[in-house]
Amino acid sequence: MSSPALIDLVDQLLAGSGPLPIVAAGDPVLRRPAEPVDGRLDRKRLDRLIEAMRETMLAAPGVGLAAPQVGLPLRLAVIEDAAEVSEEIRQARGRVPQPFRVLINPSYEPAGPGRAAFFEGCLSVPGWGAVVARHANVRLRALDEHGRAVDEVFTGWPARIVQHETDHLDGTLYLDRAELRSLSSREAMADRWAQPTPAAAAEALGFELGDGHEG
Repeated sequence: MSSPALIDLVDQLLAGSGPLPIVAAGDPVLRRPAEPVDGRLDRKRLDRLIEAMRETMLAAPGVGLAAPQVGLPLRLAVIEDAAEVSEEIRQARGRVPQPFRVLINPSYEPAGPGRAAFFEGCLSVPGWGAVVARHANVRLRALDEHGRAVDEVFTGWPARIVQHETDHLDGTLYLDRAELRSLSSREAMADRWAQPTPAAAAEALGFELGDGHEG
C-alpha cells in the first residue's frame, strides 16, 4: 500500500470516536504479510494510531492487538496484560503482568527448545478458542514507539502474546497453529475447560498437547 493511501486509511480510522472496528477472520488484510512501518506515517499520526489501538485493545478486552486487526497492513502491534488471574493459573501458565508495550517491525525466534500448550483466542475470531503449542521462550527484536531497539527474551504467557501478535503481521492466525480437535466455543471453554492447563480437554477430546521439546 502506498504511503498516501495508507495515510488516508489511517485518517479515516482516526476520524471516528471510541475504539476502532476490529477486522474479523475472512478479511484479506489478516492473511497478507504487513509492511514495515518505516517512514510510512508521521510522528503525530503514529502516536495517535498507537493510542487508538491501545484503547481498542483494552475495550475489547484483549492483551494484544496488531495493526492488521484494525485493517492496516503495518508491522505494528501493542500488548498489555494486567494478568488478573488466580495464583494457580499464574503458576501453571507463567502469566505475569506485562506493561503496555509498542512493537514496531517485530520478529521473534525460539529461545530454547521448550514448548507450552494452552487454550488461546483472538479478537479477530470472536467466540472461539483452541489449544496452541508455542515456544515457551522467545527472543523478540523490534523497535519501540520512540524508535529504540528492543532485543529481549520473553517467557511464559508474555512469550505467547508476543508470538500471537507478531504472527498477525505475517498473515498467520492462531488457528493455523492450533490443534483443531480442541476448537471450543467460548461457552464450552468456560463450562468445561477453565482449568489452568488443557490436560482434561486433551484427554476428553482426543488430541496431543504437543508441549514437549523440539528435536
